Amino acid sequence: MQTMRRILLKEAHFDLVINRLCHQLIEEYNNFSNTCFVAIQPRGTLLADRLVSKILQNTDNQQVEYGKLDITFYRDDFKRSKPQQPLTNDMNFLVEGKRVILVDDVLFTGRTVQAALTALNHYGRPASVELVALVDRRFNRHLPIQSDYIGITIDVLDEEYVKVEWLATTGSDSVVLYPNKDASKKE
Repeated sequence: MQTMRRILLKEAHFDLVINRLCHQLIEEYNNFSNTCFVAIQPRGTLLADRLVSKILQNTDNQQVEYGKLDITFYRDDFKRSKPQQPLTNDMNFLVEGKRVILVDDVLFTGRTVQAALTALNHYGRPASVELVALVDRRFNRHLPIQSDYIGITIDVLDEEYVKVEWLATTGSDSVVLYPNKDASKKE
């Protein structure tokens, strides 16, 4: 049986959205001095990898500070959900006094971002934190968190599941809507 899925963002448009996000960041941060990217693991790393790569291609910067943050033990549902295998933090720098660009693929309830902000405190007190999300599920927020840079904004039902599929993991770039999370696993 074929799962009822709807493609919200196809490959050609997907690349345009990534490029737009890069140009917005370049316009705001210029040479990225005193700035770092922090990706929320695991799915935010795929977006951050792509953004950092394109920024390095489109600027004179030879290096952009980039870390990967695991939030497993900072989630408010840590003890209530199925045990998760924590990932290794890859943060070889402190964020003290820096402008942090926090990156995740989908902004839904805001709880993941809240956990990331708490985990980020262990690396110092940043001068500022701005959020980049490829997909913003606008009307599903549980916490007063919003993205500063948004790829696309969608309005979907709470039970519907938005999945970002990446070339590196699925063979193509797309944003797909499933009727529920279980339906996305059947494919």
